[in-house]
Amino acid sequence: MPFPELNLSLGLTDNDGSVFYAGSGEGKVIVRTDSALKKHSINIIISEQQIGSVYLKTHFEGAEIPAEIEVPTYQMIVTDDKTNEKEIYKVTRDTFFYKQQTKKKGLWRFFGLKFLAPKNFLFENIPFEPLKEEMETYDISRYRKLNKDELTYSFQKDEQNIQIFAGDINTLKVEKGISYFVIVDEKKGQRFIGDILYREKFLKLTPSVKLHIIKRKQVSKEMETDKKGRTDRLIYI
Repeated sequence: MPFPELNLSLGLTDNDGSVFYAGSGEGKVIVRTDSALKKHSINIIISEQQIGSVYLKTHFEGAEIPAEIEVPTYQMIVTDDKTNEKEIYKVTRDTFFYKQQTKKKGLWRFFGLKFLAPKNFLFENIPFEPLKEEMETYDISRYRKLNKDELTYSFQKDEQNIQIFAGDINTLKVEKGISYFVIVDEKKGQRFIGDILYREKFLKLTPSVKLHIIKRKQVSKEMETDKKGRTDRLIYI
């Protein structure tokens, strides 16, 4: 359990009996005294606003399965209640697992030439989404793990495993049974990691980290891609 930050004020003393008195007769020794107890928090807000896409490795065996697939990214805001400084990132909200190979519908089928139809690939989506509230908040402070160049928060909600990942996305190995929020920045996750570590150091001790997830209006159930991994269509719940 993190301890609250001590808000220390500065004072002066000219009392030569004080343990803080320098003993040189100048009568101006700075004293640090506790004036209040404050507990600060870092806030990570994952929005429903889609702002782009990123290609992630599929980690599936099979010569014809795309090595990477296109995954939508959403706006994520990081701030804290002391500095109020805001940083914007991209994050994925969908975790796709390969399901089966399909054939693209079109004129090839109409003319009975299905064997000439381009191959598509169907991926099942296993996302983590608020079920009832428009926004749900989770305290993820104790689930933080910093390992080399990766920072993760791994926790459970209603028996569903969730992981927030920041690092080199090319090293991420997606595991079945885990829903991922993959943070994307131009420095392989290092900008986000540095941001969190900076805020922790500035706020002192270990601040609470609150994750706020805004519910999306539409969540895809499955996704079809072409052989290059580009999204062909999203199938919604």
